[in-house]
Amino acid sequence: MPTEIERKFLVDHQKWGAFIKPTGKLYKQGYILSDEKRTVRIRVTSDAAYITLKGASTGISRSEYEYTIPVNEGNEILDNFATSLIQKTRYNIEYAGHTWEVDVFTGDNNGLIVAEIELQNEDEQFEKPEWVGQEVSHDNRYTNASLSVYPYKDWK
Repeated sequence: MPTEIERKFLVDHQKWGAFIKPTGKLYKQGYILSDEKRTVRIRVTSDAAYITLKGASTGISRSEYEYTIPVNEGNEILDNFATSLIQKTRYNIEYAGHTWEVDVFTGDNNGLIVAEIELQNEDEQFEKPEWVGQEVSHDNRYTNASLSVYPYKDWK
């Protein structure tokens, strides 16, 4: 069973703003199903689309199946089946032997910047870039599925 092992961190806005970054990619992401035990997501970029199924989290691990689908079908599924949506620009940053995925959210989640790192095992050691801040791996508010229904702008 494919497993995703991921840690998630907030990003220091000032340090991120000063950081020279590569070109980001706009993601539109919608959820067909999202509860505590499973998530079914559609993700569309300008040149690719994916359907992803994720299982319940155990610590920072969960099962994950992801399949490429045609972009036009991804957009149709977003338009006709997604019950909630998010948009973000993703930056892939190589640092100390790992790829950091930094998501700069827009729309109702504007102002939120989150960095994720995927690991080979839960105990894997890694070095954090200077713009990586507080860990939020165990705070479910920061999952994309949660942000699609309870956006950052509504947090108190």
